[in-house]
Amino acid sequence: MALLIHLLVCTFGMGSWVAINGLWVELPLLVAELPEGWYLPSYLTVVIQLANIGPLLVTLLHHFQPGCLPEVPIIFAVLGVGTIACTLFAFLWNVTSWVLGGHHSIAFLALTFFLALVDCTSSVTFLPFMSRLSAYYLTTYFVGEGLSGLIPALVALAQGSGLTTCVSINKTSDNTSSSDTTMKTYIPQGVNSTLEFDFTGTESSMESHYLPPNFSPFIFFLLLSFMMVCCLVAFFLLQRQPRNWETSIEDLLTSQVTLHSIRPREDNDLGPPGSADSIKGQEHLEEKVATHHPAQLTFIYILVAFVNALTNGVLPSVQTYSCLSYGPIAYHLSATLSSMANPLACFLAMFLPKRSLPFLGGITVLGTSFGAYNMAMAVMSPCPLMQGYWIGEVLIVISWILFNGCLSYVKVMLGVILRDLSRSALLWCGAAVQLGSLLGALLMFPLVNVFRLFSSADLCNLHCLA
Repeated sequence: MALLIHLLVCTFGMGSWVAINGLWVELPLLVAELPEGWYLPSYLTVVIQLANIGPLLVTLLHHFQPGCLPEVPIIFAVLGVGTIACTLFAFLWNVTSWVLGGHHSIAFLALTFFLALVDCTSSVTFLPFMSRLSAYYLTTYFVGEGLSGLIPALVALAQGSGLTTCVSINKTSDNTSSSDTTMKTYIPQGVNSTLEFDFTGTESSMESHYLPPNFSPFIFFLLLSFMMVCCLVAFFLLQRQPRNWETSIEDLLTSQVTLHSIRPREDNDLGPPGSADSIKGQEHLEEKVATHHPAQLTFIYILVAFVNALTNGVLPSVQTYSCLSYGPIAYHLSATLSSMANPLACFLAMFLPKRSLPFLGGITVLGTSFGAYNMAMAVMSPCPLMQGYWIGEVLIVISWILFNGCLSYVKVMLGVILRDLSRSALLWCGAAVQLGSLLGALLMFPLVNVFRLFSSADLCNLHCLA
């Protein structure tokens, strides 16, 4: 029975962020099909940040009117909306509408908002429900939360989406064209093979053609729907288990405000809410806040906002520009493997916790340096460093993995530090998370979509100097 509950809890936790993580790892194929093209990631970052209104409203209602929101119906509604949205994605992901003088993926962006609303709201609803079960099931829940990024990434790798080939197109003087059956999968750097002429008046050019994936986005989104259904079934079975009030619901709610704090609370033996042990334990936590220097708290909050601005707003907006110039395989691996780095970093934080602020500051600088390299390659698009060489592709993939891994570790440990201080510290941490993510998205959206500071690349028609 205990093994079954562990399996149900893991499946329940997997449904927390599986939909949004699935969208990100599917981007190498989506940018090739949707009219937004390379601008799509910047649109997604803004839409996802707007969906933070969900957890904000839930947190405010729990703070000012505790107990006014019944958790079980809300979770059923959240999972139901997520399942329906994923199913609609399978049928409507490539439907476009004519808006403001051009075709736009309105259905895709609207469904993305609902999926983001579901996943963001799950952060402040799923964990309070876990207070019905014994405390040792919390670790299993966080394992499932990590799998919400790992499983879609593995599915996307098996899909092999976004791969291209170069096709030779022959145009004669009478404007007729024919496709050469000879294909090339790569154009070496510095070789200009855009146009070729012969004495018969035939003009030859190279065009990019996307190779079909192993299975379509229709199947991919149906798989996401199946995962959401599994989460819904797991929740239905779990909510029928007897209650075990070992931990306060309110404490568990505030402990998830950081969104990525995965280590179970060390002070989980304070006693039931309202008891003498609980009051003494809470007073002890408040004393820890009082002994913390204000400058240290300010540094922590600034670091939280800065890290989330980079990981949730700034760098995701330009991932296409920093990777696609090296080829679709580099972009595909960067999108999928960097998504795997997040749960792996969370697992590392569970077994190797390091709370030293100078150490976390150093890891932040290291992760930011990898982010700066990624940004520099995006600025240099369509001709970044070492384009056309395997070492350039390897470096950009590794840089994205280490960028996400380092800063994910920092986010987890900062959340652990603040969670051990007080509930008010967690509320301010949540505000810093949302503020940093929002500022990062709002900063990059005009740079990418209005001022067009980044240039896309066509590997079949490059004019870069060797």
